[in-house]
Amino acid sequence: MPILIKQTDFKTDFPAIRLIRETVFVQEQHVPIEMEWDELDAQAIHILAMTQGQAVGTARLLENGSIGRVAVLKSFRGQGIGNQMMNYLIDVAQRYKHTHIHLHAQVDAIDFYQKLGFAITGEPFEEAGILHQTAVLHS
Repeated sequence: MPILIKQTDFKTDFPAIRLIRETVFVQEQHVPIEMEWDELDAQAIHILAMTQGQAVGTARLLENGSIGRVAVLKSFRGQGIGNQMMNYLIDVAQRYKHTHIHLHAQVDAIDFYQKLGFAITGEPFEEAGILHQTAVLHS
């Protein structure tokens, strides 16, 4: 099934973004809801992955070149949607002249980010009760 990745307006598409992030992070991964939402959402570039009119994935790019909140609904994982979203955000970051694209990779997802060209740096750290490591892509 075809996937469309689109840049979206946070306020307009908040219901879809909220559904995906709260399903993946709050319900599945037990991230406290008060940690899921922050003031950076208002300034971030947000994307949605769409298939057959349904939002199935989301992610954001911050002004400092940080990618985060990468989430795909469970029933749509393993279909390359995460790759498509990441490649879209990397392209956006490069258009904005970010030369230091980075993210906090969940340790379980390190292979995913390494296949996209990210280098893992530093020691593991806990964020929202989940082990992460910093990942950097030099463009």
